[in-house]
Amino acid sequence: MRVLVTGGAGFVGANLVSYLIDHGHEVRILDDLSAGSRPEWWGNRSKRPQVVEGHVEDAASARRATRGMDAVVHLAAKPGVADSVAHPEQDFRSNVLGTFTVLDGARRAGVRTFVFASSGAVLAGATPPLREDMAPAPQSPYGASKLYGEGLVAASDVFGITGVSLRFANVYGPLSAHKGSVIAQFLKRVLAGRPLLIYGTGRQTRDFLFVEDVCTAVERALGAKRKGVYHLGTGVETSVNELVRAVQKVSGTKGQVDRQPARPADAARSFVDLSAARRALKWSPRVDLEEGLRRTLEWMRSSAGRGP
Repeated sequence: MRVLVTGGAGFVGANLVSYLIDHGHEVRILDDLSAGSRPEWWGNRSKRPQVVEGHVEDAASARRATRGMDAVVHLAAKPGVADSVAHPEQDFRSNVLGTFTVLDGARRAGVRTFVFASSGAVLAGATPPLREDMAPAPQSPYGASKLYGEGLVAASDVFGITGVSLRFANVYGPLSAHKGSVIAQFLKRVLAGRPLLIYGTGRQTRDFLFVEDVCTAVERALGAKRKGVYHLGTGVETSVNELVRAVQKVSGTKGQVDRQPARPADAARSFVDLSAARRALKWSPRVDLEEGLRRTLEWMRSSAGRGP
């Protein structure tokens, strides 16, 4: 397939671009390169993605990028609950206006499949395990922006587009050195000999999903015959305190812990029921947390750790 990946120079995007190229797809990316990413981080491949440098909220860039594509994977977004609370106007521009603009470009270009990267933040106020039949309960502008995107993507079948929204759990893995997510921060701090920061009690839980498993799910979604919303995760509930112990184990350290006040709009518990993704996409995660942490740490320790 000819696939446009928005945000293809970011963490998940760079992994996905490499994965899709390795699996025979022709890939184009739309990215503003704000994360400092450069093409060499898509690996040493004979085939490279075509790069359209621009913002997703810019209509001209979106139309240029979507032209001639079979499918769009819309990853580009302003991530993070805390940042959306601090700067809701930025969250709106990137996540609401940006999603509309890219989908409108896809409509005009005759794209047939649109895969949207959503989030469990849509259900931040719900009691886990999170399921697709639960009533939306966002607790932040970020969660609300993802809910908007899901609605818009679901309605795109009126234009002949098969829209699939994938609610990512907490994704981690190689190419994440620039990220502010908890695993990326823990591993960077371990390597630097600095204390691990825990906000609140550390009893808050998350479902940690290795990026390679995300890539597999996205490719399955590209072949979907009908629209849908699916949770992606492992189904395993892991507390931040348990994550600390896992990081200490794989790194062979007994790093110090620095406890900070809890952050606003931070969900107390989050893990998913992935039954729907198993049924509809024929997908299940393969990498457990310990293996994923080890592979991510090895990447950070290598010369590749200077990537995006």
